Amino acid sequence: MTTLLLAAGVVARGRQARARRYRTVLTVLALAVVAVAVVALCVGERSYAPTEVLRVLLGEQVPGASFNVGVLRAPRVLTAVLVGVAFGMGGVVFQTMLRNPLASPDIIGVSAGSSAAAVVAITAFGLSGPALSGVAVVAGLAVAAVIYTLSWRDGVQGARLVLIGIAVGAMLDSVIGYALTRAGVYDAGEALRWLTGSLNSAFWPGVGPLAAALGVLLPVLLVLARRLPALQLGDDAAAGLGVQPDRSRLALLLVAVAVIAVATAATGPIAFVAFLSGPIAHRLLRGTGPVVVPAGLVGALLVLVADLVGQHLLVHRFPVGVVTGVLGAPYLLWLLARTNRSGGSL
Repeated sequence: MTTLLLAAGVVARGRQARARRYRTVLTVLALAVVAVAVVALCVGERSYAPTEVLRVLLGEQVPGASFNVGVLRAPRVLTAVLVGVAFGMGGVVFQTMLRNPLASPDIIGVSAGSSAAAVVAITAFGLSGPALSGVAVVAGLAVAAVIYTLSWRDGVQGARLVLIGIAVGAMLDSVIGYALTRAGVYDAGEALRWLTGSLNSAFWPGVGPLAAALGVLLPVLLVLARRLPALQLGDDAAAGLGVQPDRSRLALLLVAVAVIAVATAATGPIAFVAFLSGPIAHRLLRGTGPVVVPAGLVGALLVLVADLVGQHLLVHRFPVGVVTGVLGAPYLLWLLARTNRSGGSL
């Protein structure tokens, strides 16, 4: 009896420690996002004190700051947070559901689908604004459906989906290249700016639709993500726990793709944010709790920090996608090298 009580006490203390670590990580990440957002609002060609920024956010008219902070910086920062959360949460759902760290939307062709459609829409039809965003979202969903269908063989395996996604992404990259070679100088420049992944077009008119779309999709994704732990155990175990694997996987895929497509439509494909956020969150949590929300906070932090670096800490200004690409490419190479050394398969 005493042994059982001691064992129960050890288990209870372990649960409390894991819950405490999970809350701590969430709190630190949230505070870091807020802190970097405040810095982004304060610094620029003209810097302002946090008190001036707060007055602007409360609706007061502050000479100079009302325009620089209220019109230029605030929508940029809010867009960075929203798309960062979307990329982070959508990416980690892909990676967890398919049990493969390479199963990220920007690796397996989903982002390439939105990008190819957007480039064709810009260069061939001159679309912009909401119409361009709608085309990018629909194309992302369509490409994901194609990849899922081609990957199906008595179920979907992560490795097969990754390989087919990479192949589809390569074909779509060829479409992008062809469209750019046939485009005029101005249209090609617009398409390239969109492809890079940039917050330069983030203004208030675009924030509302982005926030509304993610306000609907992200809660649905969080509800569906409760099935991820069961899916990680394998299809047989998940079915034994009352989770229908194929139906749950399809629902998660559709909603995650919609989240990624909406974010991509707003800013273009910001490289590697979806790819990096999940692994970073996993390392911080060490298995102490659900990873979807922390991955979203990591994504927001990555986009905010990368934008600050690209705008203010380098010799020239660079779009946020260039900075995240520099961060993500070495991690991808390291992951491939580690997998090769361990003799594993993707």
